Amino acid sequence: MLIARHALIVGGGFSGTLLAINLLRHGSLSVTLIERDAARLGRGLAYGAAHERHVLNVRAGNMSAFADQPGHFVDWLVQRGIGSDATFATRRDYGAYLAEMLADMRDAAGDRLAILSDEVTGLDLSDQGGRLTLASGRWLEGDIVILAPGNLPPHDLPAFWGWSPPAYVNDPWSRDIAAGLSDDDHVLLLGTGLTAVDCALTLDDAGFGGRITALSRRGLTPHTHAPAAAFTPIAERPAPSASALVGAVRRRSSEVGWRNAVDELRPFTQGLWSLASPADKARFLRHLRPFWDIHRHRIAPQVAERLEAMKARGQLSVLAGRVIDAEPAGHGLRLTWRARGADDTTRMSVDRVVNCTGPLSDLSRTTEPLLRMLRRSGAIRPDPMNIGIDVDQQARTIRRDGDANERLFAVGPMTRGAHWEIVAVPDIRKQVFDLARKLTAAHWVEAEGL
Repeated sequence: MLIARHALIVGGGFSGTLLAINLLRHGSLSVTLIERDAARLGRGLAYGAAHERHVLNVRAGNMSAFADQPGHFVDWLVQRGIGSDATFATRRDYGAYLAEMLADMRDAAGDRLAILSDEVTGLDLSDQGGRLTLASGRWLEGDIVILAPGNLPPHDLPAFWGWSPPAYVNDPWSRDIAAGLSDDDHVLLLGTGLTAVDCALTLDDAGFGGRITALSRRGLTPHTHAPAAAFTPIAERPAPSASALVGAVRRRSSEVGWRNAVDELRPFTQGLWSLASPADKARFLRHLRPFWDIHRHRIAPQVAERLEAMKARGQLSVLAGRVIDAEPAGHGLRLTWRARGADDTTRMSVDRVVNCTGPLSDLSRTTEPLLRMLRRSGAIRPDPMNIGIDVDQQARTIRRDGDANERLFAVGPMTRGAHWEIVAVPDIRKQVFDLARKLTAAHWVEAEGL
């Protein structure tokens, strides 16, 4: 059995922070948490870069940070008089909740928790553990190393290779996307999913009164949370094949409503993914993923109302198609694009393009130096679907040769290849809870009643 006395966690966003807290809660080992961006520490990208009016896409009742304390976040809101279990809390409040938990654990753990603001530039593994090299010139040794990179910035579409701000913004969270715009300007959002929703609201909150166009291949936008009638969820896992699952969801939708039909799959989704054949997984990613995303990852009613108001006043429009080419036009760009199902192309002049295509998952295309180095050395590899870092069910990373690293783990959204559903708080909190209990042997102690 692996015995760990010192854990090194690379990445202090949501996944890394929550893992650190759980390791300290369940064991006596020490933890060093390394995060290069102080603004992300304890909050992550989603909750650290959020604007004042950005709200969570899930009701507070299901947003506890702890798998074993389901009411933890609701209690935090109630104590401050800012919400209840049915509230769609602001992301800033959720970020404050996470930061406060980390601060409390820092006080309780004392010298068992070290937090460093630095960048990991190298990692050497051995049978005894790992050694990290930091940009500051320091190095650290630990019995285990856990990668918690969070969501990586989106990749550039071919038409925008070589373009840069202000005409083209690759990472919507990296800067003020409304800076320098006037009400006469036209902004194109590449993508129509949750990131595009956030960017449209960010522009509106900034007082931007110009045109906003959101463009994606299918033009699909997230559906809205709404009250659903009471029902009895299914008790058994459906068949894992894509075609059978689509049929089952359609039948259940006619019986209990589509929201209930989608939500009742939550206890089974990771199991369905692990049992699916490579061909079915590829078919799902190629054909069904956009439809799954808009039904599964819904937006709060107040967000939907704001978007509808923006559409009603002619500020926001949604198109289906793809950009073929981009060329300079004044301080902006002139785009050539093709509408979905059309043969001919159309021209569109815009003053700014914001990449809202969502997080990069292709490990071969990441610009993250540490991940690139680990992949080149063979210490890690892409998962078979090429949507993240290959890990086993125990969160151990898989080397190029197919063997598992006993001392190198990974958690969070970049492990989606093994789990698929690992981007939302309920899934990540369970992943880090289970891993922390395993690494501290708490699962054995509790099971034996010791």
